[in-house]
Amino acid sequence: MQYALLIHRTTEATPEERREVEAGVAPVLGRPYVRSWTRLHPPETATTVHGPREAPLLTDGPFIDTKEYLAGIIVIEVADLDAALAVATELQALRPGLAIEVRPVREEVPGGG
Repeated sequence: MQYALLIHRTTEATPEERREVEAGVAPVLGRPYVRSWTRLHPPETATTVHGPREAPLLTDGPFIDTKEYLAGIIVIEVADLDAALAVATELQALRPGLAIEVRPVREEVPGGG
């Protein structure tokens, strides 16, 4: 089953912290169960589209303004939730203070029946 690991953080990493984390995370990202991953720019770079379909409204910034923000996403394919939680725990140990939300990925295709 596929799970999305949503990486949340409260502050931008310093260059030194980023190098340390990247060195630890690189071997994990190279494992066969990792399907995809991406890092995101900080929330101040976001543009949010919302409002009615006829007249969508664009606003600068994230949809929700909070101290924590979504910094990256890793999609893994493992046997079950326990295996996904083990991967998340391993990643979190590389950078204490990160919050990693683990969610199952829906496998049905929209409109695909």
